Amino acid sequence: MENFRKVRSEEAPAGGGAEGDGPGSGPFADLAPGAVHMRVKEGSKIRNLLAFATASMAQPATRAIVFSGCGRATTKTVTCAEILKRRLAGLHQVTRLRYRSVREVWQSLPPGPTPAQTPGEPAASLSVLKNVPSLAILLSKDALDPQQPGYQPPSPHPDPSSPPTAPTSKRSLGESTAEEGTAKRSQLEPGAADQDGAADEDRTA
Repeated sequence: MENFRKVRSEEAPAGGGAEGDGPGSGPFADLAPGAVHMRVKEGSKIRNLLAFATASMAQPATRAIVFSGCGRATTKTVTCAEILKRRLAGLHQVTRLRYRSVREVWQSLPPGPTPAQTPGEPAASLSVLKNVPSLAILLSKDALDPQQPGYQPPSPHPDPSSPPTAPTSKRSLGESTAEEGTAKRSQLEPGAADQDGAADEDRTA
């Protein structure tokens, strides 16, 4: 493929039809009309996606949001959903995984050493059909059917700004141990002073 360049890429679900054209399309066809659909792409900025998603879910009328991505964008799709779950506790989750058919059109490049092709002569093209994984994650404020595949119940997370408890307890143990050592040294110091006083009396005698 070193002598070809990719001209365009056409994506469609394996079953036909475009995925994610609206809130009611895709793997979640029974969504409420007010649901928000976020199309995550490889070049999307997580900061921008989460800013819009958080503002949308803060509205009482918005009850659900869907993050969807395919190919290399699947990892970014999971990241967006997990961060939003930490920001907004109590969200029910359903995950759907399937495959999309991606058709890539490649066009041949003119060779370098030889003369270029005749003007008006169409360049040779090549069409490649790929099956790439597609991921869709539904986050809902309302309770969902726990028996459906891919369901995850809400799991509240602690506030990231609050300090963890385990390191604090370790520091407390360390401080108490240091205090005990200081107390022991203070108890030994009078005995050491008595020994110094006895040595001074012997030298005076």
